[in-house]
Amino acid sequence: MKKLLGEERRQAILAILKTEHKAITGTELAKRSNVSRQVIVNDMALLKAKNEPIIATSQGYLYLLDNKEHILFEREIASFHTNSEAEDEMNILVDAGVTVKNVSVEHPVYGDLTASIMVSSRYDVQQFIQKIQQTEANLLMNLTEGAHLHVISADSEEKLDAAEAMLREKGYLLNHNE
Repeated sequence: MKKLLGEERRQAILAILKTEHKAITGTELAKRSNVSRQVIVNDMALLKAKNEPIIATSQGYLYLLDNKEHILFEREIASFHTNSEAEDEMNILVDAGVTVKNVSVEHPVYGDLTASIMVSSRYDVQQFIQKIQQTEANLLMNLTEGAHLHVISADSEEKLDAAEAMLREKGYLLNHNE
């Protein structure tokens, strides 16, 4: 396999991300380009600096397509639960047809910290939780003793409403009256 160089490699990476319509790991992109994973990490930084809409998720890199005919509704929700309830919270959301785009917490020194999640199925949730466990990483909500925000999206307001209602019923939503 030919080693792709510089701009040619970055253009090939963009083409892959745009056509795959799913997250692709840095390791997979490195294999396809015949370079190291670190080279891909550097390429991603360069592509992001050129305002390419690429995000890093727990499943890999994702190109955010601007698909005008598929309108998505978004909402920010405030959640509160324990570590052991994180998987249940995300499963409730994806079961309602919602994508969990990110998680945010307010840090006393750094201010708002936001991390991309991009899970939209039980399989995605399982992969996310597995990666947290394998790497022994902490969930961002640990910085705020369980309080956090999610941006969620769906193809209808009804799905967002249903997801919120299910979270409220489980006691996972922060009460606006508290």
